[in-house]
Amino acid sequence: MADLSKYRNIGIFAHVDAGKTTTTERILKLTGQIHKTGEVHDGESTTDFMEQEAERGITIQSAAVSCFWKDHRFNVIDTPGHVDFTVEVYRSLKVLDGGIGVFCGSGGVEPQSETNWRYANDSEVARIIFVNKLDRMGADFLNVVEQIKKVLGATPLIMTLPIGREDDFVGVVDVLERKAYVWDDSGLPENYTVSDVPADMVDDVEMYREEMIETAVEQDDDLMEAYMEGTEPTIEEIKRCIRAGTRTCTFFPTFCGSAFKNKGMQLILDAVIAYLPAPTEVDPQPLTDPDTGEATGEVATVSADEPLKALAFKIMDDRFGALTFIRIYSGVMNKGDTILNSATGKTERIGRMVEMQADQRTELTTAQAGDIIAVVGMKNVKTGHTLCDPKHECTLEPMIFPEPVISIAVTPKDKGGSEKMGIAIGKMVAEDPTFQVETDEDSGETILKGMGELHLDIKVDILKRTYGVDLAVGKPQVAYRETITKEVEDSYTHKKQSGGSGQFGKIDYRVRPGEPNSGFTFKSSVVGGNVPKEFWPAVEKGFASMMENGVLAGFPTLDVEVELLDGGFHAVDSSAIAFEIAAKGAFRQSMPKAGAQLLEPIMAVDVFSPEDHVGDVIGDLNRRRGMIKDQMAGLTGVRIKADVPLSEMFGYIGTLRTMTSGRGQFSMEFSRYAACPNNVAEQVIAEVKERNEKK
Repeated sequence: MADLSKYRNIGIFAHVDAGKTTTTERILKLTGQIHKTGEVHDGESTTDFMEQEAERGITIQSAAVSCFWKDHRFNVIDTPGHVDFTVEVYRSLKVLDGGIGVFCGSGGVEPQSETNWRYANDSEVARIIFVNKLDRMGADFLNVVEQIKKVLGATPLIMTLPIGREDDFVGVVDVLERKAYVWDDSGLPENYTVSDVPADMVDDVEMYREEMIETAVEQDDDLMEAYMEGTEPTIEEIKRCIRAGTRTCTFFPTFCGSAFKNKGMQLILDAVIAYLPAPTEVDPQPLTDPDTGEATGEVATVSADEPLKALAFKIMDDRFGALTFIRIYSGVMNKGDTILNSATGKTERIGRMVEMQADQRTELTTAQAGDIIAVVGMKNVKTGHTLCDPKHECTLEPMIFPEPVISIAVTPKDKGGSEKMGIAIGKMVAEDPTFQVETDEDSGETILKGMGELHLDIKVDILKRTYGVDLAVGKPQVAYRETITKEVEDSYTHKKQSGGSGQFGKIDYRVRPGEPNSGFTFKSSVVGGNVPKEFWPAVEKGFASMMENGVLAGFPTLDVEVELLDGGFHAVDSSAIAFEIAAKGAFRQSMPKAGAQLLEPIMAVDVFSPEDHVGDVIGDLNRRRGMIKDQMAGLTGVRIKADVPLSEMFGYIGTLRTMTSGRGQFSMEFSRYAACPNNVAEQVIAEVKERNEKK
């Protein structure tokens, strides 16, 4: 069995363009996994192997790679930075034990790095910080450190200091060991010399070293007492304290360098070994009750001697077939084993198991607790499913994914495209839980739903290139909702007489607005048997089935409470069907009386703008019905946080670039649903009517 203390499962996450993929490339080069480093800007990096990634220079899928450094095994996951693909970051964090947060030396803490940092805090993942791109114009290590404190509310622990700035950046000083690492101009990572700290930096190094030791010894009362009395702890003791504080996210060891120029990378790999936890040192994953989703109090102990417990965290279709990425939490998985998928209750046989080196793979016959592997050709496994020993059924804590907020209608351009599109979309939905598809029954159009314009844009591109389906794409549509604003008491009778037994159901009921996010709730306070108990579920079913299509424009209805007060029944003619039909009629009758209202998705928008364009950006957000929540001045510009309706944000990136001469950036994520102003609601309802008439 492998020694789990020598394992490190880590992810690399950051804002777009902070250098995550380049950092991953350098790690692979240093650990001997690749012999020629590929550059993102040439479209040749190892982990960005989709055509769309190479072209756009962005990461879309998280890619897993295994490598070795100083006889430790690293499983590295390179994650995307774009907000439309945060699901990739979220699901990667779920299966990692530690992470490297990469920040740009000149850009600092950018909107997306904040979102990813928040996800990592929620998942309680230990991290080290790498301030990258210190060779760039305007790069300032200490400024970025200040931003990390202010914007992220985190405690960075400075472990290295840069030697030189911008073009003159030549290396780093290891503050703990008091050593200077200087690289020559060859650009090769191994061409460096270790020397004493440059004379002009000695005072700074001593100051930061003292700060570091003071922060670190707080993890150990005995060492702290000795330190207060003037005894400095040994380097090993300090490292032990830093490791303890990193694991609990008390502070984050912070390093600097330039991944592109190969400066400072070795120290990061050493830090991963020294400070990030092994699989056995992380709090084990909780097990949940499959019916209620509540924690059972049991956990998946990381050990090869336990029964098998594993989580499928990603499905990917590539030229070798469907790959299911799996993190094994406990037990052993062998080729040929039969395992149970606790979500479906079905068993599957493990055929080929592979270890991933980006898009290369190595066949395996066995894998154990702590491993991240891929299995080829699993049939019914979806993201978030638990795989376990058939004799010891269990369910790991599942993943929760955000609901899509934007949709587009697509139709294949040629006749043969429909079938191809159906198969392709089936595969894509399995790969990405935030991508949903439905068919509009009236028009026969296929509706694609996703997290943002870029997300859907990439999906259409993949359909065209990977699967050869050419699509005509409609205008983006917003996922509106409906609700009610007033309480109404009403009565409805359904009776039908047509030879033989008839139908009869009478209900007296109250509808009222529910609590925000409560969905649909139903209760009955009927006494005396006027509506027999066995018909109550039929009444509930009738109302619930109508919630999907609201009375204003057919959008799903949210947050409604229905109470059944009284009613009447007929000994012969009453049936469950009769009461269900009565409830449907009651919905149509009472919703307009209850002040039906249209709701629109509001997005939390985070815009970065250079100082001289802030006025234009705020004016434009106000015109888009935005509410400005906060403004923060940074080093290179201002960050504006606002709540803006999604319907006003289409094509925003183009406008922002024009206003800020290409220097503005923004990210947005769904915040909540809010009432639509009357003039907007009227327009939306009119558009829906017009669409329906055309059909």
